[in-house]
Order: sequence, then C-alpha cells, then structure tokens
Amino acid sequence: MDRLPSFALHRPTNLADAAAWLAAKGARPLAGGTDLLPNLRRGLDRPQALVELAGIAGFDAIEDRAGGIAVGAGATLAALARDRRCSGAYAAIAEAANAVAAPAHRNAATVGGNLCQDTRCVFYNQSAWWRAANAGCLKRGGTVCHVAPQGQRCHAAYSGDLAPALIALGADVELVSVRATRRVPLAALYCDDGAGHLALAPDELIVRVLVPDATPAARSGYRKARVRGAIDFALAGVAIALVVDGATIVELAVALTGTNASPFRLEGIDALLGRDADDARVLAELGKLVTKQARPMRTTATAANHRRQVAAALAQRLLRELAVAPPSGATS
Repeated sequence: MDRLPSFALHRPTNLADAAAWLAAKGARPLAGGTDLLPNLRRGLDRPQALVELAGIAGFDAIEDRAGGIAVGAGATLAALARDRRCSGAYAAIAEAANAVAAPAHRNAATVGGNLCQDTRCVFYNQSAWWRAANAGCLKRGGTVCHVAPQGQRCHAAYSGDLAPALIALGADVELVSVRATRRVPLAALYCDDGAGHLALAPDELIVRVLVPDATPAARSGYRKARVRGAIDFALAGVAIALVVDGATIVELAVALTGTNASPFRLEGIDALLGRDADDARVLAELGKLVTKQARPMRTTATAANHRRQVAAALAQRLLRELAVAPPSGATS
C-alpha cells in the first residue's frame, strides 16, 4: 500500500455541520475508517476532504424507541454485539456484528460504515500498479469488467455482514443531508451494480438504523462462510428471521450477502409458510431459491458455484437450527 493521499480534515460537532461539509464537492465521511482508509492507500479513492463523525453527540447511541430500537450509525460493531437489545429476536444483529473481521476492527468499525462498505473483487482490491498492469477495470479506471468482459456492468460483490441481518429484520435507515431528512427501507439503500451499489446521494449520511418490534415468538440468526475463521470477508452470508408455531413456519425472511453486487432479501419465501421447517422438501425448496437467486461471479479466489452451494447450505442449516431453538422473546 502507498501512503495516504493529502486531504483536508473537518471535525463537525453536529449533524448540520457534517451535512454542510459533505455537500462540498469531493468530501467523504469518515467514521472507523476500516474500509475507507485501506482503499485510500490503494489509490481507490482520492477525496479532497474527509468529514470525521466521531465528535457528533449521540451519533453512536443505541436506544429503545416506540416500535423498536434505534441504532446510531456511529455505534461500533463491538458495542452493538454486546448490547443487551441484540439478543432473542434480534440475535442476528449481534451475530453479524461479531462475524466482522477481528476484535480490533470491531472496536473501530461502525454500523454506518459497515452498511456502506465498498464492494470487492480480485481485480479491484489490489495495489495501484497491479490494477494498472490490467488496464484498470469497470469499477476503477478501466472500461471492462474482467469478471464478465462482454457485459456492461460491474460484478464486484457486496460482502458486509450487518446488512442482511437488518434487512431480514425489516429495518429502515434514516438519512440526512442539507436538503432533507428521509427514511427508507434498508434494502432500498442498495443497487445491483458493483460500481454503484449505494442509492445514496454524495452528500447524504446515514444517521441511524431503525429496527421494528418483533413478536415474542420470533428468533433470528446469521451465519457466514469465509476462507479463514476470522478477519476474512464473507464468501457467502445468510440471515434469517423466523416465527414458528411448533414446527410450522408462520413468518420467514431470508437475506444474503457476499454473492451478489448488493445484499438482498430472498424472494419466493411465501411458498414455505404454513409448512414444517424440518421437512426435507421445505429445506430443499429453500436451497433451490438460494441457488437460483444468488449470482456469485469470479470476484474471489473461490469458485462461483462453490459460493452458491455454500449459501444454500448455510440457509438450510440456519433455518433448521432456529426452528428448534427456544424463542427468547422480543427485546424492546
């Protein structure tokens, strides 16, 4: 890696000032920096200014609210993982936060940063000289996606862990800019394009995540596969939110990461409602839904079809585990 490039550093103490600085051309938000700073050192981004968010009061708050819980975008993953609210129905949140990298990373990385994590590809996340030797790529400095040279879109994969857990739980995000404050479903924050995977305006900032109440019978979980048991990004990750009556599926949401250019909620799940979660046919149908909608490409050192099959196996195992686990009750 190279040295960090030169940039101006702004340290606002409130959201209004942060939004004003971000409205300036070429400014980027800085929280934990665990994704942004390595990218700067690889020459993948050269912002004119960074807007440090650590000094904004309440930006890291995790609170009970009417209708659910509110998680500040500045909360660290370590704080989120150990928060009492992230258990029972919301266990997927803590499990996803704990699955990120290593303890040192989780002590610095933030919720907002993890949700906005850049997409990854073996042709993109390289040194500047390596990329130059390949004439760049569609995501950075080139005109061709080396993963799919005949295509017109980037196939870099999104591999953040928190997003699928929060999507499965039906979370919204609150966004702020100098123009307006708006609330959107978290799933709507993402686009299916590795080069432009966030539906955020350049001057918009995630302020908090709003997770709705869950029923006392709900339970959730997150599982990921990676090359090593720590540090590595997800080759495939699956989150499930589930309500069962006995063994019968009453409510079910499944979300994936690591396989596509964006995290996504699995479609076609309604066909499994009213059926037994431990039925081999149900598990087989779930596996087929995953393998059909997961679209991994040659963006990692692991074969694409391997990642697809691993995602299906993770979903099947997690559904089976959650179906027999005793509900802990909603936590808000």
